[in-house]
Amino acid sequence: MTRKIRLYHNPRCSKSRKAFQLLMDQNIEFEDYRYLNIGVDIDDIEILSKLHGILRPNKNHELADFTIEQIQKELKKHPENLQRPILIVDDKAVIGRPPEKILTLLL
Repeated sequence: MTRKIRLYHNPRCSKSRKAFQLLMDQNIEFEDYRYLNIGVDIDDIEILSKLHGILRPNKNHELADFTIEQIQKELKKHPENLQRPILIVDDKAVIGRPPEKILTLLL
């Protein structure tokens, strides 16, 4: 059975680059998912919307009060507000802050 391993990655972000390098150093095969270019994958919206702190703070609205439906809408409309890096393994996800936290899904 093949595992789905996807790294939501922004190469301009130092934490994201470190997470990318951690996976490379562990010889983990993964999808380098450039969400800023292609948006959030519709198959990942549900799992991402349940992660605490998934949206980056934004001065235009109070994220703490968002419902899951509002978070899903925000992820679809504004992928740039997604926290990063994020590793998805099958049906689980973790925000890589610090980047080493992504390795917890691979144990």
